[in-house]
Amino acid sequence: MSTETNKIKQLIKQGEGQEIEFKESYSSLTRSVFETICAFLNRKGGTILLGVADNGNIVGVKEDTVQDQLDMLARDMNNPQIISPTFFLATDVVEIDGKTIIYIFVPESSQPHAYKGAYYDRKEDGDFKLANQQLITNLFLRKQDGYTENKVFPFLRMEDFETELFDTVRNLARLTRADHPWINMTNEEILVSARMRLRDSYTGQEGYTLAAALMFGKENTLASVLPHYKTDALCRKEDVERYDDRDDIRCNLMGAYSRLLAFIRKHLPDRFYLEGNQRMSIRELIFREVVANLLVHREFSNAYPATMTIYKNEVVTENWSRPYVMGRINLENLKPHPKNPTIANFFKQLGWVEELGSGVRKMYKYCPIYVNGALPVIEEGDVFKLTIKYEVGDVEGVNEGVNGPINGPNNGHLQQNGPINGPINGPINELASEPLNGNEIHIISLLKINPGMNREDISVSLNRGITSVKRYISSLKKKNLIEYRGSRKTGGYYIITDNEKDK
Repeated sequence: MSTETNKIKQLIKQGEGQEIEFKESYSSLTRSVFETICAFLNRKGGTILLGVADNGNIVGVKEDTVQDQLDMLARDMNNPQIISPTFFLATDVVEIDGKTIIYIFVPESSQPHAYKGAYYDRKEDGDFKLANQQLITNLFLRKQDGYTENKVFPFLRMEDFETELFDTVRNLARLTRADHPWINMTNEEILVSARMRLRDSYTGQEGYTLAAALMFGKENTLASVLPHYKTDALCRKEDVERYDDRDDIRCNLMGAYSRLLAFIRKHLPDRFYLEGNQRMSIRELIFREVVANLLVHREFSNAYPATMTIYKNEVVTENWSRPYVMGRINLENLKPHPKNPTIANFFKQLGWVEELGSGVRKMYKYCPIYVNGALPVIEEGDVFKLTIKYEVGDVEGVNEGVNGPINGPNNGHLQQNGPINGPINGPINELASEPLNGNEIHIISLLKINPGMNREDISVSLNRGITSVKRYISSLKKKNLIEYRGSRKTGGYYIITDNEKDK
């Protein structure tokens, strides 16, 4: 058996799907073959086998019609009234079990194609006609060489941005790299360095890009350059028809990142985990990746809103995408492909994402720890969908055999291994003569995971100004809950344990 014959038998065995189509075409070339060709060109390419029934039975092509069918295929593929733009296809004639099959390989095209003026796309094992302008626009966006994030807006000015965010960027960049060049750059220089100020090669106009507006823009700026932009955070644990809680986010990506993580912390339990000697929050490890993915890998030109919905036992995110592959993604078929490389690189400089593809690997590593054995469900299509399981009320630690229960009861004492999540107005507040506010509790929580943080680190994590952080720290010091240790330049704040109070 030849290699070609064996390959075709394997394709028949697989059955029809995203990239395989059967057509009987016994005595003439069926016209629907051009719809499939058009759909394959517009999606990821594929193989068409003429002489095979839908159920995989080999019926063969009538011998004396083979050349006529090949001639018609070649002629019509070169007729702009049939396929526009025209396209050359490679074909082969193979005999299997005494029957003739025509093999047509259709590559993915760099351009959108139409059959008799209509555009077609491929989904699962079927071809469908793009019935409205939005779907056609999405097709053209997938085929374009550039990225939506690089669209130049020549009339954007620095006053259209939240300029105070640039100090936050410098602080975050300093945490990722002590000598980061952004630390000493002006606001304008940071945008140029981040490739958020470009010259449009078609018009010659220079200006700030959509990526700049998305990262730093005021709400009015975003409403002007991208009117449909928003990210919807919903909690539907009880009221699945409407919602229990909602955050309608229309601010820039810097603010959206913080607000989405705050929504997660408000509604989801946490689990803590020892990796070596490092104590980690599983919830943070997973959902920092989830939130970054929702914001970074979104096709912003489409009006489809990005959503993050917390249900009773799972979190589901959805956003419009420019898919590179279709279907379920796992570690075996993972092929990282940037959707917004400029925004992704900016998030990387801030320490919010790592290398392309690392987020999926991290979710596969930590999701089974968050919920025993549960893997993330990642589905890529025009809508990118991610599902993460969680367990209601689960605030117990993991790795208990290593160091005892990490998140067990603390009997009213603030311990290095005590809970950060749970009834926060209970055990932590029992140490103080008056209740702690939410920001003070957050600082205590941060120092339990990362002892030795300085004011700048805490300011970035809280997304609060230095002046406010000084006030919270002063209050905690007066309550004898934290203290500063080390030199003025390299020291930081630590929780005062019960043993230290007794001395």
